[in-house]
Amino acid sequence: MSTSNRSRLVAAGAASVVLAGAMALSSPALAEPGDSADVEVTVEIEEIEEPGVLALSIAANSVALAEDGSTLLVRQFAGTLPTVTVTDTRTPEEVPADAAWAVLGSATDFVGSAGQAPIGADHFGWKPRLLDGGETGLVSEGEEVVTVLDEPTQPGNNVGLVDQELLVSTFESGAVAGGSYSVDADLFLRTPADVAAGEYASTLTLSLFE
Repeated sequence: MSTSNRSRLVAAGAASVVLAGAMALSSPALAEPGDSADVEVTVEIEEIEEPGVLALSIAANSVALAEDGSTLLVRQFAGTLPTVTVTDTRTPEEVPADAAWAVLGSATDFVGSAGQAPIGADHFGWKPRLLDGGETGLVSEGEEVVTVLDEPTQPGNNVGLVDQELLVSTFESGAVAGGSYSVDADLFLRTPADVAAGEYASTLTLSLFE
């Protein structure tokens, strides 16, 4: 073998050794036992936007009537309905098209605590009074409802609070959305002069409709 060929073989062998050494050095290193690392995890949670509501509230859950304005033929017992408030927290966009709301009231018969004959709800009337109707002029109180012992003050209104009678309303819910409106009423119970003495009780139910 010539000297030049022998030199090339030695060089090739040396190159192979270097290559093998490089491959051995590229193996991944293992982590030491007990090592640890932290990863911070974040999230942003947005507040839920609750839809607005239409709601009814009453300042008190009872009222006592006291005798006032009686005559020789009719005894009258009067009081004031606790303030009734309608609150609408909706936006106009949340209100159905052409919606209207109203508060209606009806009463049960006055039942005696000692077995007296009941006094019919047709002897019980009211005269609503708007306390705060806002600035639109679109919220209004209902008409007076008088008793069966009275002459009507409006056509056919001497029926008492037997059926659902209007306390307050609007014909344009969307136009008054976002506001709060309040009303009360003069209450009166009118009975014959010979009504049996004793304590009586009735339930006046107010309902909000839209």
